[in-house]
Amino acid sequence: MDHYTSKNFTLTESVGFALSKARNLIASEMDTALEELGITSPQMGVLLSISVGAASTPFELSKLLGIDTGLMTRLLDKLETKGLVERSRSVEDRRVVNLALTQEGVAVAAQIPQIAPKVLNARLRKFSKAEFNELCRLLRKFAGD
Repeated sequence: MDHYTSKNFTLTESVGFALSKARNLIASEMDTALEELGITSPQMGVLLSISVGAASTPFELSKLLGIDTGLMTRLLDKLETKGLVERSRSVEDRRVVNLALTQEGVAVAAQIPQIAPKVLNARLRKFSKAEFNELCRLLRKFAGD
């Protein structure tokens, strides 16, 4: 079923616009909350992904977070400069770069779970439990998960 046609499509009423606006609001609020840690919301995603073992290479991170490899390289450069992430070449395959958190990176990642839920809960405060569950279900469906 087509929900949009050339006759009924308007930018500000599209699902893409609403998702983009919602994402930008959350990112801005998260960036403000993370200032005390000296990181941004995209950097938070990288640190948490490495921390929980969800990804250990730039390619895996790019795929998991939906970020192109060029942006991922810039994110990792900044995190490495901040002393939060280390890169090392794989012994088995020199083309592969492995990522690990430094001690400081581990400390920063450990503080994120005290900050991020507050930001998300503030944005979701008007949602009932059922509405929250439905939103999550619909977003997973939209994303093809």
